Amino acid sequence: MTQQITTGWFISLFTIVGSCLGLIWTVFVGDGEPLIASLGFSGIAFSASYCLIVWLGDSFKKVGLKGKDISKADKRELPETMGAVCAVVYLMCMIVFLPFAFYEYFVTLTSGGGNRDATVEEVETGRLLHRFPHNKLGEYLSAILSLQSMVILGVADDLFDIRWRHKLFLPVIAAIPMLMVYYVDFGVTNIVVPTILQGYLGTALLDLSWGYYLYMAAIAIFCPNSINILAGINGIEVSQSIVIGSFIAINDLLYISVESHPATDSHLFSLYFLLPFLGVSLALWWHNWYPSKVFVGDTYCYFAGMTFAVVGILGHFSKTLLLLFIPQIFNFIYSAPQLFRLVPCPRHRLPRFNARSGLMEPSRASFTKPPKWYVALILNILEKLRLVQVWRNKEGVIMECSNLTLINLWIVTFGPMREDKATMGLIRLQIACSIIGLLVRHKAALLVFPHDNLSI
Repeated sequence: MTQQITTGWFISLFTIVGSCLGLIWTVFVGDGEPLIASLGFSGIAFSASYCLIVWLGDSFKKVGLKGKDISKADKRELPETMGAVCAVVYLMCMIVFLPFAFYEYFVTLTSGGGNRDATVEEVETGRLLHRFPHNKLGEYLSAILSLQSMVILGVADDLFDIRWRHKLFLPVIAAIPMLMVYYVDFGVTNIVVPTILQGYLGTALLDLSWGYYLYMAAIAIFCPNSINILAGINGIEVSQSIVIGSFIAINDLLYISVESHPATDSHLFSLYFLLPFLGVSLALWWHNWYPSKVFVGDTYCYFAGMTFAVVGILGHFSKTLLLLFIPQIFNFIYSAPQLFRLVPCPRHRLPRFNARSGLMEPSRASFTKPPKWYVALILNILEKLRLVQVWRNKEGVIMECSNLTLINLWIVTFGPMREDKATMGLIRLQIACSIIGLLVRHKAALLVFPHDNLSI
C-alpha cells in the first residue's frame, strides 16, 4: 500500500521548514552564528527526508530496490535503500551550509565581521578579508568527500550485494581524503601515556608515528561495518545511530560550554556535521520503526558509521568515540567465531520469526559435520556463561547453535519476544553504555591520567 503524507503532517512539516528558514535568515542578517544555521538546516533536512521517503518509495520498488520483511506474518514487500535518500539530502544540506560555516570571514567591519582584531589579507580583487582558515575549509571539504565516497560504496553494495571480504576494507578508500588533510593540517600522532606507565616508558607522551594513521584507518573500517553487523530488525540501525550521534553531540556541548576551551572549534565542527545527520536519521527512524514501512539498506549503515568516523577523527576525539561503541565492539568480538568461519555463518543471522506465536526466536547456525574440538570447547564455555544456546544430537555432539549476534543473545537471555521489544531493549542498552562511556571518559579516566582535557 502506498504511503501518504497526512494533512496534519503537511502542516507540521511546513511549520518546521518555515521556522528553520527564519532561523537561517536571522543568521544571515545578524552575527552569522553557524550553530544556529546548522539547527535550521537540520530541521529542513528532517522535513525533506520525511517527504522524499514517502514520495520515492514506489519508485524504488519499481526498479527492484525492495525486500520482504521476513519477520512479519504476511512477508510484506517494502522499499529498500532508503538510507540513500537521507544521505543525499544530508550531503546537499552540508554543501549549502558551507558559506554559513565560514560566514564571519566573508565580511569585515560589519556586525557579521567576527573577530575584528584578526589580521586581514588583501586578495586579488582588492577586497580586504579576515585571514581565512584554509585548513578548516580543507577539513570540511575532505569530510564531505569522504562521506560522498562512502555513500557511493554503500549504494554499490545495495545494488550488487558485494561480499563481506571485498567490502570490509572499502571504508579505507573513502577515508583517504580526511586522513590526508589530518596529516597536512594537524599531524599529531602522540597519545597521553597513563600515569602508572609513565615511569616505565620515561615519557608522558608516546609518538605512534604511522601507527596512529593505521589506528584511524581502523576506526574508519570499524564504525560503518559495526553498525552494519548489528542490524536486521525494524529500527535497530537508525536507533543505535541516533543514540550514538546524540551522545557525541552531548560530549561536544560539554567542551563548547567551557569558555575559551582550545578544542571549541573542533567540537563545533563535529556539531555542524552531527545536527543535520540527526535530522535525516529521525525522519528515516519514523518510517523504519516497527512495523517498518521502509528498509534503510547498507547505504545508511555505511553513511552513519562514516559520519561518526569523520567527526571523531577530524574533531580529534576518536578515542572518546570508541567509548560510545561499547555494544558494537562487544557484538564484533562476539560475532568473531562466525565472521572468521570457525562457526558456520549463514548469510542472514537475524532472529527467526515464529508465525504461530508472533515472537522472535534465536536463529541457528547448523554444523554439517561435528565441530572441531576447539570450536566445541569455545561453544561449551559460552553455553556455561549463558552466552549461546546449543542443540546436540543423542550422542551429545553439537549440531546447532544460536547465531552469534547481540540481537540473538538478547533473545537467548530474555526469551522469545516481539520485534519492537527486542529493539527497545537493545536501545536501552545502547543508552546505558553511552552514559557509562562518557562517565569513563570524563570521570574514571582521572584514575589513570593526570587530568581530563575538558578542564584544560
